[in-house]
Amino acid sequence: MAIIDKPAASAPATAGVDEIVIRCPADGRIAGTVPVTDAAGVAAVATRLRTAQPEWEALGPQGRARHLLTWLDWILDNETRILELVQSESGKSSGDTKIETMVATEVINYYAKNAAKFLAPRTVKAHNVAGKTKRLRLHYRPYELVGQIFPWNYPLGMPLMDVPPALMAGAVVLSKPSEVTPLAWTEVVRGFNEEIGAPPVLACVNGRGETGAAVVDVVDMIQFTGSTATGRRIAMRAAERLIPVGLELGGKDAMVVLADANIDRAVGGAVWGGLFNAGQSCIAVERIYVEEPAYDAFVEKLTEKVAALRTGMDEMDSFSSDVGALATEQQLAIVEGQVEDALAKGARVLTGGRRTGEGLIYEPTVLVDVDHTMTCMQEETFGPTLPVMRVKNEQEAIRLANDSPYGLNGSVWTADSAHGEQVATQLETGGVSVNNTMATIFQFPLPFGGWKTSGIGSRFGGADGLLKYCRRQSVTTERMNLGSEIHWYPYTQKRGKLQVRLVRLLGANDWRRRFGKKGRS
Repeated sequence: MAIIDKPAASAPATAGVDEIVIRCPADGRIAGTVPVTDAAGVAAVATRLRTAQPEWEALGPQGRARHLLTWLDWILDNETRILELVQSESGKSSGDTKIETMVATEVINYYAKNAAKFLAPRTVKAHNVAGKTKRLRLHYRPYELVGQIFPWNYPLGMPLMDVPPALMAGAVVLSKPSEVTPLAWTEVVRGFNEEIGAPPVLACVNGRGETGAAVVDVVDMIQFTGSTATGRRIAMRAAERLIPVGLELGGKDAMVVLADANIDRAVGGAVWGGLFNAGQSCIAVERIYVEEPAYDAFVEKLTEKVAALRTGMDEMDSFSSDVGALATEQQLAIVEGQVEDALAKGARVLTGGRRTGEGLIYEPTVLVDVDHTMTCMQEETFGPTLPVMRVKNEQEAIRLANDSPYGLNGSVWTADSAHGEQVATQLETGGVSVNNTMATIFQFPLPFGGWKTSGIGSRFGGADGLLKYCRRQSVTTERMNLGSEIHWYPYTQKRGKLQVRLVRLLGANDWRRRFGKKGRS
């Protein structure tokens, strides 16, 4: 496996200061190293990016799209090598790894195709007669330098949800991947800067929390995806600097299975939606509520399907494993702690429930007899567990699903899709899938974001996913160039009375009110 021993060309680290050693969580071997960029280095990178921004914006959407599509070609041409980096730093199964470049393809194509339409100046209709003397236009101008900080669960997919729309908006991007999984993204940014002939408008800096804090301190807008606790700190610093912030934070996504649901499909959705990427997805199924008539059949089939899953990190393209490793010892400890807490409070494990012998791998686990006193039903797990709770009816399922500080995503399962949508609109989440799971994030025309402590704003999707990186600029142009305006200096009694009369006539509708009074007399 290649060792990444230098950051992207646009982000040199301070020589001899520090480096991060990345180990594969599936077997402990060294996957690579990256040097740390300190605060001074971050500031220097930011300065260089700002220099390139005006020319990048001037290219226009079509010019910028050409560079991004060339970058996509480079990613796909080097896909095997890049995905090997993803797998070595994350410990994923090969099947879970493959989705990373699928995200790159979809997001880059979507915004390259639609950016010109999203960014086009918009003519706004005047709201009154006086306004008809003016042309009203709304323009979109990018925040010059956008900062983006990514989590470790999708080393390539997460950055490629955020970077393309920001670049297509005309911003330059200063990115920081997680120190847990920086290898693939560092290499992909190197390719952008060194191999496709693109302007120097994208940089990657590596480091720990101090490097991330330095990024927040030098940019004009920040997008962060990660834990709620870190998101709060970033939001407070952004508030101090008076810069906008986008946050996609924790989740505790609920799956509501109604009595008439197709049980086989619901079970399949629960297994994939809860255990894909070893459960390390922001919108993974983390708790399941099943109406009583369907509960026994659902649990029986769920347990059988989960017990048959294969664990471990397999060879790329072998597809001989389903569920890979957890990313860190800390994450594995959270999963173990939640299962132990549930068992101590009366829950039962039907399959799984323990760490395997090698690496950071935890057996896919089904928990039953759970309730909301247990941390597995209240706190984010981010691991391969499926706690299932029996509910009396739909109303109880909705109430329990909403009994959470999180509100990122969820799903409803029923034979009646129209009724499923009615139930979906009662869930307090930014997105809901009916008879599917984790589906909303792949529908790029829709905004994706969370409610409550799951975030602020839409992370990406649709026009909002690009325009969030823009400042709105209102332009008013006179249709007729008069010598003066009635409300300009000098004030005179005659002009003042005329102005009042016009406002009363056109704005307060005096003629209508007077006519109405006569009609009633």
